[in-house]
Amino acid sequence: MDAVVEIASFENAPCGFVAFDDRGKILEINARLADWLDRERADLLGSPVREILSKASRIVFETSLIPLLKMNQKIDGVSLDLVRRDGTKLPILLSGERSGTGETAVTRLVLLNAGGRRNYERELAEARATAEAQLATEAKEGELREQFVAILGHDLRNPLAALSSAIRMLAKSTTGDRERLIAAHAEDSIQRMSRLIDTTLDFARVRLGAGFELDLSGSARLGDQIQLVVHELSSANPDRKIDLDMDLQYKPSCDVWRIGQLLSNLLANALCHGDPEQPVSARVSCKEDALTISVTNKGEPIPPEMMEQLFDPFKRPKTTSKHGLGLGLFIVSEIAKAHEGEMQVASDSGTTEFSFRMPYSPDT
Repeated sequence: MDAVVEIASFENAPCGFVAFDDRGKILEINARLADWLDRERADLLGSPVREILSKASRIVFETSLIPLLKMNQKIDGVSLDLVRRDGTKLPILLSGERSGTGETAVTRLVLLNAGGRRNYERELAEARATAEAQLATEAKEGELREQFVAILGHDLRNPLAALSSAIRMLAKSTTGDRERLIAAHAEDSIQRMSRLIDTTLDFARVRLGAGFELDLSGSARLGDQIQLVVHELSSANPDRKIDLDMDLQYKPSCDVWRIGQLLSNLLANALCHGDPEQPVSARVSCKEDALTISVTNKGEPIPPEMMEQLFDPFKRPKTTSKHGLGLGLFIVSEIAKAHEGEMQVASDSGTTEFSFRMPYSPDT
């Protein structure tokens, strides 16, 4: 009974089997392999084993594999093609072992159907090529968009500066209160547009890989820059109170204008999203270990789902009705990185605090 089961398993095993002698004549072949070839098993016995291979595979088999079998007695995982009765090819993976010598030598081969694997590999290669082409196209389009934004922003500066100069001249020459008010509103709009252009250019510069070029020559003027930023935002928001606590015991090596931009963006964010009835607090300190800047506002906490995205570009709370590009905190983060500093955020039921810390030592 066991012998019958063994023979049946061999004939219908999920792999092909063929044995041939030293002259290449088939001595044994199982039913599975005969079925793959669409040939009668009896017709294959005694025929040359090379006949079940495609023309290209015969060359590889006879010039490479047979010599390897005679030298090493075995081969593993060789990819070849069988040929069916109708001439179509069947890809297989072949492993074999040779025993005996001379005319008594017998070679036994086990063959696995590799059609599915080859199709999978081909589809995988095609999918990879398609994905790489798509990524290359998207990268090129993204770079072109960012270059366009940078060029456009740069070209907008000159006419905007000319327009601002003309409005200031008109404001000086006019005597009517209504005309001066209109000129003041126009100048405010121009300044806001200028800030939007600067932010857009900063974003494009970062995305293009240029980053921020720091000017460390004006560190002594940091205090003046901080005062100027607070004054500008207080003037732009006359109904809001900004409390400033500044303690600069040392003059840190930093880009004064960029640090001012960082503070300005944090204050603008606090004024925009904080409780309008409560003051915004700014603390600037430079002691022996670090330069620190923190901005605190009262009001609703930042939603938990927004915390991890605060410094991503174009991210704003969906509930806000304020205007802006959603780039302010992204620029803050990039300025902090350029100074080898870090940003931290804490927000609870009553207070939100953004803090910047740049390690600093007076001896460096």
